Amino acid sequence: MASAPTKTHCPYCSLQCGITLDVSGDRIRLEPQSDFPTNRGGLCAKGWTAAELLGHPERLTRPLVRDGRSGELRPAGWNEALERVVSAFERTQREHGRDAVGCFGGGGLTNEKAYQFGKFARVALRTSAIDYNGRFCMSSAAAATNRTFGIDRGLPFPLSDIAGADVILLVGSNPADTMPPAMQYFDEGRSRGAKHIVVDPRRTATAARADIHLQPVPGTDLALANGLLNVIAREGLLDQRYIDERTAGFEAVRRAVRLYWPDRVERITGVPERDIVAAARMLGGGTGKARRAMILTARGAEQHSTGTDTAQAFINLALALGLPGRPYSGFATITGQGNGQGGREHGQKADQLPGYRRLDDPDARAHVARVWGVNPADLPSSGRSAYEMLSAIGTPGGVRALWVVASNVVVSAPNSLHVADKLSELDFLVVSDIFLSETAAMADVVLPTTQWAEESGTMTNLEGRVILRQAAVSPPDEVRSDLDVMADLAKRLGAHGFSSEPQEVFDELGRASQGGKADYRGISYERIATDKGVFWPCPSAMYPDTPRMFAEDFPTPDRRAHFHPVEQRRTAELPDDEFPYYLTTGRLLRQYQSGTQTRRVAQLTEGEAEPVAELHPTLAQRMGIGSGDKVRLKTRRGEVVMTARLNGGIRPDTVFAPFHWGGAANINRLTNPVLDPYSRMPSFKVCAVAVSNAASDAEPNTDQEGDFTHG
Repeated sequence: MASAPTKTHCPYCSLQCGITLDVSGDRIRLEPQSDFPTNRGGLCAKGWTAAELLGHPERLTRPLVRDGRSGELRPAGWNEALERVVSAFERTQREHGRDAVGCFGGGGLTNEKAYQFGKFARVALRTSAIDYNGRFCMSSAAAATNRTFGIDRGLPFPLSDIAGADVILLVGSNPADTMPPAMQYFDEGRSRGAKHIVVDPRRTATAARADIHLQPVPGTDLALANGLLNVIAREGLLDQRYIDERTAGFEAVRRAVRLYWPDRVERITGVPERDIVAAARMLGGGTGKARRAMILTARGAEQHSTGTDTAQAFINLALALGLPGRPYSGFATITGQGNGQGGREHGQKADQLPGYRRLDDPDARAHVARVWGVNPADLPSSGRSAYEMLSAIGTPGGVRALWVVASNVVVSAPNSLHVADKLSELDFLVVSDIFLSETAAMADVVLPTTQWAEESGTMTNLEGRVILRQAAVSPPDEVRSDLDVMADLAKRLGAHGFSSEPQEVFDELGRASQGGKADYRGISYERIATDKGVFWPCPSAMYPDTPRMFAEDFPTPDRRAHFHPVEQRRTAELPDDEFPYYLTTGRLLRQYQSGTQTRRVAQLTEGEAEPVAELHPTLAQRMGIGSGDKVRLKTRRGEVVMTARLNGGIRPDTVFAPFHWGGAANINRLTNPVLDPYSRMPSFKVCAVAVSNAASDAEPNTDQEGDFTHG
């Protein structure tokens, strides 16, 4: 163990809060860094307890292999485990083709791991079958920002700029629960008079602080955005000079939103006309005078079959107001996973190469192939997106052997019972993780890998700030890093040029990304340590980094941002007589993602030991459900039973459930896997659900006044 305190970063969300670990005594002491720019001394409950993951009694410390006789997982040596993996991969590709072996990564992997995993798939395996769980997170916003701005960086400005905005429109995000340290910037703005508008079907802790809370029917955010732009255009609140000088395509959008009168939008969304008008005037400044304003979106708006178009509608609104590129203004999307930004930049996605290059671009293929020392023709083409790859298991052309790294798809994927069934059809499954997750428990081989404080590597936080996560403790003796495992497997498969050293891999990543949209060439470990992180793009060591983007122009061929008209489309699955309500999902304050880590920390499970379904008292009364009763939620894909919590702040036609639990409480058993046509994002945030009292499954009381069934 280290003898002096080590400055490093929290292992959870995209804030990547700065922390210090002191392991000089008989226990690990964790403190927040008071001078790190994103958290400035703040931490959430998850961050404060992060050290509990180190030395946890359930930690995987040896490889596991499935015994041929008993069918149970048993401890094994590394050579046996890796030889099983190599044998299975080689046999599968020999019998069924290269694309029969797949790789599935995670948005929590360091940049080095994400980069090397993509390289491993395309060089060592030469398979097109690779994607990652970030497809379930940021993909819709990324598709929209790429086609509008020519680049995708979640926050194109530092997080601290939020405190300087006069008005903020926050759509589908609850940072008070999901990233509490960030709330200091929202609160700082409010303390000096800033106005906040929150769009969410629930009255969350964030919405409770807002000046205006808009509660649309789940899946209708796009109509709301178009309605806001309708008011802004009619009342002369557009920034016409900005539109003329810096954008293209506005007239088509102007024509499209003419039909989104506030009274029509009220019928679609359930948001009162007066609130739509009030929000538009607040956002637009009310008098036509430009104000410092931000529009921020997150998963609540984006995890839909129309998520890309919904993000686009809010981008159109931001452009019409002249926000992107102005001080303390702009459009941004809030990244969720720890390396959700960096994880999608360097090759884990089915269609990407490092530097945010497209795999179907001949020049990109040639550049990366030179760095990798291979023939561009040997690089595979684009593969299937995450859910499509999992769903195609067992079908002609689908994967038959799969390596899952740092992802728990049995819990996190939509229609998860179907996904679990598909995994059981694999000829071979290998999982790399720090705990025996629900996915790892199904594997033929489980590889124990180092975790956050046991290895060094870079992360790219929600701002596009590349930071260095420093190793502070030594891993258990039989635990190896993912980089080391990738390098070892590549060598056993006959491929060379794979390193186990993070800094060497990062330097190679810089060369591979050079000239790409996400150019890291000018970033080094030494520069990160000196500058508290470096914002990409940063094309050379002599070049200043880019904390704020779009001040002069946009990285598109004509240097303008592009409007795109979008229309409200029918939600993929609407309530009906059999499934009469809306189900939406999300995160809780003390839990994170699939819960593989947080459900194992006693301090975090004390207040949230089991998932709770949140429903309006009116809906509960209709169904004969009391607070604390067991409620049965059923969709066309399955059912779960949870404890009911009554909350007058949620829409009466909507049920909310968290997605952090596996097994019988896994809400993703119910979610709809229908995909966005552009991003291939599943529709996590809305599907039709039936609600009943699990104890009695009594007939609903139809004598109550009012009909809250369809919003």
